Amino acid sequence: MFVAEILVIDQERVFSDSLQELAAVDGMRITRAESIRDGIDCCLAQAYDVVLLKNKLGDGVASEAIPLFVKGEYSPELIVFAEEGDPDEAEQVLTKGAWDYIIYPYSPKSMMELLGRAIRYREEKRGKTEERHTAVFAELQSEGIVGSSSILQSCLNIVAKAAQSDANILITGESGTGKELFASAIHKISPRANKKFVIVDCAALPSELVESILFGHEKGAFTGAARSKSGLVEQAHNGTLFLDEVGELPLDLQKKFLRVLQERIFLPVGGTEQIRSNFRLIAATNKDLDQLQKNGAFREDLLYRLKTFHLELPPLRTRASDITELAYYFRSLYSQRNKEKEKNFSPDFLMVLKQYNWPGNVRELFQALERSITAAGDHDTLYPLHLPTSIRVAVTRQVLDARQGRAEEPGEVMAVRCREPEAAANFFAADNPPTLQEVRQQAIESEEKRYLQRLMEFTRGDIKKSCRISQLSRSRLYDLLKKYQLTSKNG
Repeated sequence: MFVAEILVIDQERVFSDSLQELAAVDGMRITRAESIRDGIDCCLAQAYDVVLLKNKLGDGVASEAIPLFVKGEYSPELIVFAEEGDPDEAEQVLTKGAWDYIIYPYSPKSMMELLGRAIRYREEKRGKTEERHTAVFAELQSEGIVGSSSILQSCLNIVAKAAQSDANILITGESGTGKELFASAIHKISPRANKKFVIVDCAALPSELVESILFGHEKGAFTGAARSKSGLVEQAHNGTLFLDEVGELPLDLQKKFLRVLQERIFLPVGGTEQIRSNFRLIAATNKDLDQLQKNGAFREDLLYRLKTFHLELPPLRTRASDITELAYYFRSLYSQRNKEKEKNFSPDFLMVLKQYNWPGNVRELFQALERSITAAGDHDTLYPLHLPTSIRVAVTRQVLDARQGRAEEPGEVMAVRCREPEAAANFFAADNPPTLQEVRQQAIESEEKRYLQRLMEFTRGDIKKSCRISQLSRSRLYDLLKKYQLTSKNG
């Protein structure tokens, strides 16, 4: 018999106790946690179908905690409950992914009805999601989108949703993360898959011919126009139009393209009759369009139109667990393409791949692997010496710098680290041993500080980048930096 798991996060027992008796009858099991931190621990220990989260708790507020619970397709449905309603708070929690926001008074009976609806919705979503994802993920893997890391899986969840709609998609990410690959994959798993996928490289559009290339031209429209020619927008009719490097689109053309995007009609150069094109738009860029918009280099209204769905591709250094899988994928692809026997990877070869920072991302990884296979010649196994010298030097420097950094730690810090295991073992040697909660809190704070220190080093104090990686709000990140007396380049 299916039992729905419900987690109530509330400092008081009254609410959860009032649901217990009715829950058992309706096939639900209630668990209570007293804080956000305890609630997260519960969710890490087992899967819950619904989380009932009080809006304000001793260790935080629901609007800040929601991203910690809602991380993917299989995360629980989250309902925030409040004793007094706040419109701004309601907007925040719903925007961040809460299933509902309810205000006191809420009777146990009405709450059980709400839980029933949330569970039915979840079951329906789960069935459709699993069926869709099985097909979609298989197709994406066949297109070369490989990896099992949680950060990549979150991207694939967005892809699976976006592909089945006609909504505009903006793909952002560093060079080499695979923006065009993702755009092509989205097209191939969409209802428009049997139509054209038309690529527009905005960075390569010559200024004097840009309108003609996009919208086409009539015969005699300009010198050299010996015949009429359709533009890329018309060629994408019923298919997908991919604007690569959309941040390079000239401002004057942005205004014209906005109208095309809104109405799906355009006028060829020298033409007198408007043409309709029913295309689906995917745009990509490695630039910060929000910053370009603030600087007046990109139209706000166009940016708003582009990012109905926003897919931010992670750099390879943030999903190092995928590197081995990517290496095996490329090895297989290379051997099939060149009709060669697959070479083996030595353990230290794979270790160097994982240690390198990959500023050029997946593209650089594949280029390095191809060069290594070529350099190996008749050797059956790849070793670090087959890698480009620049990569081996960078990894060696990184390892030596890390060792030097540890060696330069103050003596008292090193001493504390050496004493940590002994101190942990002697908790109960003191007259007043700490409670489990106190030990847990100390461990959490120690790891939080260490994580934030490394985060600031990795992002070089960039708050926006730090928020994206840590999934913390700007205000929460500033609070933690202040708590642990850490600094950023912003403050």
